[in-house]
Amino acid sequence: MKRALDRFARVALMRLRDWRHNGGGVAMLTAILIVPLTFALGMAYDYTMASNRKDQIDGMADAAALGAVTPAMMAQSSTVAQTRAKTLFTDQAATVSGATVLPGDVNVTVVDTPLGATITRNVSLTYKATSPNVFAGILGLPAFQIGGSSAATSGGAPNIDFYLLLDDSPSMEIGATQADINTMVSHTSQQSGCAFACHETNPTAADVKGNPGGEDNYTLARNLGVTLRIDLVNTATQNLMSTAQSTEAQNHAAYRAAIYTMDYNFTNLQALTSDLTTAQKSAANIASPTVYSNSFLTKTNNNNDEDSALDTGLQKSNTAMPDPGGGTNNAGDTPQEVLFIVSDGVVDENVASGGSCGSSTRACAPINSLVDWCTKIKNRGIRIAFLYTTYYPLPTNAFYNSNIAKYQTVDSHGNITTDQMAINAQNCASQGLFFQVDTGGNISDALQTLFLRAVSTARLTQ
Repeated sequence: MKRALDRFARVALMRLRDWRHNGGGVAMLTAILIVPLTFALGMAYDYTMASNRKDQIDGMADAAALGAVTPAMMAQSSTVAQTRAKTLFTDQAATVSGATVLPGDVNVTVVDTPLGATITRNVSLTYKATSPNVFAGILGLPAFQIGGSSAATSGGAPNIDFYLLLDDSPSMEIGATQADINTMVSHTSQQSGCAFACHETNPTAADVKGNPGGEDNYTLARNLGVTLRIDLVNTATQNLMSTAQSTEAQNHAAYRAAIYTMDYNFTNLQALTSDLTTAQKSAANIASPTVYSNSFLTKTNNNNDEDSALDTGLQKSNTAMPDPGGGTNNAGDTPQEVLFIVSDGVVDENVASGGSCGSSTRACAPINSLVDWCTKIKNRGIRIAFLYTTYYPLPTNAFYNSNIAKYQTVDSHGNITTDQMAINAQNCASQGLFFQVDTGGNISDALQTLFLRAVSTARLTQ
């Protein structure tokens, strides 16, 4: 259109020069030119109005495309976002004076694509419109056709189901700090000082040797004000539910949680729920199991202290978790899934044969030494976050010296230089989702760090 106007003006000037050269009168020349010049100016006006209207509508197209990738809209399905963007655009475009945008000439596509821990949304909007002419209409051009497009892209937080497999076996009844461990060792005479606060209802005399009044080590620890590692796991899990609630609101995502505990048994402490306040209350019940006495679960059940069925816990967690989805709100999609493991990484359970823990049917070994359940779970598309609570060397403990010490190398200063439990735990975890907490470390902070890594999302990119 602009080219036509330019050509028209050049032709008019050439004609003017020709007529002036031939001596034509100015008045006659003006009379001849005034009509085409008027239409030329009129068409320029129509063109300018169409251009201005297009600029306004293009801005509205940009706003509508971005409106489909706001944090609030990222929590909605792609279908809802598509409808929202089209409605937003057509409502705004209707306010542009003189322009006509028909809904059928507006095309919006919204595509959600799961990408790792995030969802990428691509929005595309195209439109066609008409801008009526004032002068050009007389020449048979009633309106200029205008059109444009816009696009926006954003990464949004996915919906995630979190399954927590928490080790509450007797080995988690160790003191939470070095001071707590020292207190337990100095106040017990079993095995030259026992660091574990075993909870027994009917302990033998050997189990409670030196304890005031024959109380079990758990009661002794409570009376001495000793904090146990399992206490920290209890608090950390409760705090995690608060973090999950605030992160869920911030990311405009939907989170659910399930809590399982693992000792000699696998316990569903909290079924999968979107009510994270309820999950938090359930977490307050996390505690190590009570047994009858050393080696006995009950008076008649001698399980040989096989109380850390970590492999069984992984197997049953795998069964409990359905296949994960992309985490979008699209119809038919399901949440992504993350399995959180908090453990000292030692398996102590019954095996058919090949045991190495004082019996051919008792295995004491680092996680994944028996069956690699971690790989089986990850191959299903489920990520694993592993918080390894260091299995602290206990040189005064006969069980440690006989069965666990061989998996660790400790220098003359008591520092662990090689730890097979840590190595296997890290191999179990998905990339970037391993964290180790030593004795005295902050388990609550560590668990929240892992959680935030697991839900980290890409932000808006335009």
